[in-house]
Amino acid sequence: MSEHPVLIAPSLLAADITRLGDEIRQAEAGGADWLHVDIMDGHFVPNLTFGPAVVAACRQVTRLPLDVHLMVTHPEQMLGDFAQAGASRLTVHVETCPHLHRTLQQIRELGCAVGVTLNPGTSAVLLYPVLHLVDQVLVMSVNPGFGGQSFLPEVLTKTRELRQALDQANPAGLIEMDGGITAKTAPLARQAGVDVFVAGTSVFRHPAGPAGGIQALRAALNS
Repeated sequence: MSEHPVLIAPSLLAADITRLGDEIRQAEAGGADWLHVDIMDGHFVPNLTFGPAVVAACRQVTRLPLDVHLMVTHPEQMLGDFAQAGASRLTVHVETCPHLHRTLQQIRELGCAVGVTLNPGTSAVLLYPVLHLVDQVLVMSVNPGFGGQSFLPEVLTKTRELRQALDQANPAGLIEMDGGITAKTAPLARQAGVDVFVAGTSVFRHPAGPAGGIQALRAALNS
């Protein structure tokens, strides 16, 4: 279990893009802590989503931190554009960064919070050399590329290991989880040490709207 407070970061991947501004405002009014923006390039993951222009548009309608997750090859070539667009936090994948220290330092120099992430099948050990450099570690609990996938419970063991390693190397560091986060799975993730819960479908497609989805997650995490 983590000692950090719970943060909920609705994922705009599940929002109604034709009403993106309204969806963001509803999530913010409903108690969202961050907004999670998935950037996919069709190479590292089999989907195309948003670019810097969408991040800039989001920045115009909210003051919430924009948590930008780069699921792309060569992320170092895009960091400046997303920082300039208004990203608050930039997260890159260990699988796409052969010079990981340099890329994380580049994020820091751009004035953004530094994040690193790994896919479900990637060992947590690969992140240990850089834990002291990051503000957050994002654990993917589905294989990235599409929203609405089912939670992979096997990532919980890796998350517990990361929690222990991060607490030793960087006690201020947060652990974030993305993929299949619902009122049923979020408590399991919290017990494993997760601080930040990225939730798309369970927030934006909740019967009571984004506010209802956020409320349901908080209720489950506080029970």
